Amino acid sequence: MALVEIRDVRKRFGIHEVLKGVSLDVKKGEVVCLLGPSGSGKTTLLRCINHLEAIETGTIRVDGELVGYRLAANGKLREERDRVIAARRAHIGMVFQRFNLFAHLSALDNVCEAPVQVLGRSRAVARERGNQLLAQVGLSAKVDAFPHQLSGGQQQRVAIARALAMDPKLMLFDEPTSALDPELVGEVLETMKSLAAGGMTMIVVTHETGFAREVAHRVVMLDDGAIVEEAPPAKFFNAPEQPRTRAFLSKIL
Repeated sequence: MALVEIRDVRKRFGIHEVLKGVSLDVKKGEVVCLLGPSGSGKTTLLRCINHLEAIETGTIRVDGELVGYRLAANGKLREERDRVIAARRAHIGMVFQRFNLFAHLSALDNVCEAPVQVLGRSRAVARERGNQLLAQVGLSAKVDAFPHQLSGGQQQRVAIARALAMDPKLMLFDEPTSALDPELVGEVLETMKSLAAGGMTMIVVTHETGFAREVAHRVVMLDDGAIVEEAPPAKFFNAPEQPRTRAFLSKIL
């Protein structure tokens, strides 16, 4: 059974339809990379998965549960109560282009804040887990550093540790290296590779084709709000079926 089930999802902003009936399954432990030109709907799809954006029609389920909605007696979707949405969203980690760390908190406190405030863990338990996660992302020496004392790559790794502190079933990455200087990209990608090797289910919006080739189980191409092609990396990059995919790859490879 798929951990993530997306069925005929449509989303519009005003008169502009950004997602045009997208359907996609992601199995537990699978890494799926979303590629496509700017404005193709990749980030919007990611934000719909954890209900940062509402959808017009269709359904999104994570681990069998609707995200953001419930089925009413008449069979139509109704938006859930805020606390129910928050509880389901807590199991979905998200890492953004910008790090969004709390500037007044240390790296460790950034990682501990949500488990204490949302999950109700004691600060001692949260700090022990936070130290473990910062060690996991290679930042044991930076637990007391504040965001302004960290490089962009280090800040992004703190953001990954912060998401992992909620023990998510699913991790969403929205172009996590796009705001980094080129020499800092590798350290974030290595952290993501380690997560993938550990069996974390991941959906990654990225332009890092090397990462997609090496780590993804499937690569999905979006264009103009629709899935154009999906295939294992070797087939996607070496023998794409669709002309639109071939045209896109010819420009980015």
